[in-house]
Amino acid sequence: SRISRRPSSSDRLMDNPRHYLWIGLALLAWMNVVQWNRDYGAPAAPPATMANTQAPNAGAAAQGQLPSVPTGQAAAPGAPAAPAADAAVAAAPAATSAAPSVRVVTDVLDLDISLQGGDLVRADLLKYPRDKKPGSPPVRLFNTQEPDYHVARTGLRALNGKAEPTHLALYTSAANEYRLAPGAQELRVPITWTDEQGVTVTKTYVFKPGRYDVQVIYDVDNRSAAPWSGASYVQLARHIYTPERSMFDVESYAYRGPAIYDGQKYRKLDIDDKEEGRFAQNVTDGWMATMQHHFVSAAVPPKGEEYHITLGRDGTHALLTQRGPLKAVPAGTVGRFSETIFVGPKLQEQLKEVGPRLELTADYGKLTILSQPLFWLLQKVYGFVGNWGWAIIIVTILLKLLFYKLTETSGRSMAKMRTIAPRIKSIQERYKDDREQLAKQMMEIYKREKINPVAGCLPILVQIPVFLAFYWVLLESVEMRQAPFMLWIQDLSSKDPFFILPILMGVAMYGQFKLNPAPPDPMQAKIFAFMPVIMTVMMAWFPSGLVLYWLTNTLLSIAQQWKINKVVEAEAKKGG
Repeated sequence: SRISRRPSSSDRLMDNPRHYLWIGLALLAWMNVVQWNRDYGAPAAPPATMANTQAPNAGAAAQGQLPSVPTGQAAAPGAPAAPAADAAVAAAPAATSAAPSVRVVTDVLDLDISLQGGDLVRADLLKYPRDKKPGSPPVRLFNTQEPDYHVARTGLRALNGKAEPTHLALYTSAANEYRLAPGAQELRVPITWTDEQGVTVTKTYVFKPGRYDVQVIYDVDNRSAAPWSGASYVQLARHIYTPERSMFDVESYAYRGPAIYDGQKYRKLDIDDKEEGRFAQNVTDGWMATMQHHFVSAAVPPKGEEYHITLGRDGTHALLTQRGPLKAVPAGTVGRFSETIFVGPKLQEQLKEVGPRLELTADYGKLTILSQPLFWLLQKVYGFVGNWGWAIIIVTILLKLLFYKLTETSGRSMAKMRTIAPRIKSIQERYKDDREQLAKQMMEIYKREKINPVAGCLPILVQIPVFLAFYWVLLESVEMRQAPFMLWIQDLSSKDPFFILPILMGVAMYGQFKLNPAPPDPMQAKIFAFMPVIMTVMMAWFPSGLVLYWLTNTLLSIAQQWKINKVVEAEAKKGG
């Protein structure tokens, strides 16, 4: 008697090759979730034995810590981290938020410079409202109020314990407010510090129209009887952010925290990590930054100079500090120190000009290699059409043309599967009790008709990385923040407020399902028919620009598959 065996999993997969597709999709989704949690997951709670646990801004703004004074011999790169500061502030003269300040207004920035230390304590981005509502206030990047505390401290450390213009020193200013005049090429804001020995330091902030990079220049006029030696530093102090992820808020998955570029590699630093939380490294032609969704503050040293970058904690604040090399100013001469601070949106063209690879702060994650070319292409198309929505549609068409041959090959396999569906059904009924013979007969048909049963999975698998790269481009590119498309879509970086695009996408996906050969198993057919509903619900919370891309891609796929089906049916009739 003939021995029948229980069908194996490989037989079932061969019966319906779309299993490969869904297994691949599930695997990629799982890998994406794992990587997301690894990169952006909630950090572990800091150790309870942390030395300084008092909130720095309890009733007054945090004064932070002074960076160590360089000794003339730099620590080796990658050496064990020294403490973020060698001298905690015991008694600051006055709270930064209470000190008098100088207001500076350009065409893109509205800032306050505190006369205690000359710190940047407030920065409003005039071109970027918080939301689309009329009268919305601008985004505030620097702020002395908790829990949004974020300031840029600057200063000079002196050698041998001499008086020094640190971020705790008091400066004077000739005016309380400076404004960039229409047509002016720059705005210079000087503040002055003088010690009792005859050393005068003029700290000058230089602003330019349309720019978010600010140059900080120190002119040290040494009229004392002895040389004066010191080093400049920048300290970005920010309240430590604890992420709260939500599927209903895609912004919650954007990275918010410190990052550095060491001249070779870009790194995000975890303040709660045992090693990264005490990061210390010498860096040449690099930078440090504190990042958030769409916006960044960064400090960029002069080209070719070696700076020491450290990360430390002061209570609830993360302190990212860079300290420059020691420079001597002989008696009777004037010496100069300088740095650049960027405070603003992640405009990649400006970022490229300010510092080496500073555009990496527009953080596309692991898919940067795909996302950056996609953004470049989108930007070029936008330059012609002037609308990011139409740019997305045009780029989707271009990508479809790029992958046309690949999708055509798989489309022909799917079309042939559709034409032989009656024969497949007949074989399944004839050998329903003999799965081994069933698999053999089906393989013979596939071979005879030159059909690759898994070819239909390949285009989807190829598109998944592009889909995820598009996701990060839309999520992270400030150029598309609050960018309108048409009609009800007024912000391509956020979800469709009326869920119309996701519904249209679901309808298109159902049409695509009907166009392809149906699974032989009725239960599987019902599951696949229900998949567009699942995708519609899931995509409802994604950026509308991403849904627009997927809808456009699906419609183009339908048109291509419909044409291929007609050609293959005509060939089958002609051959028959």
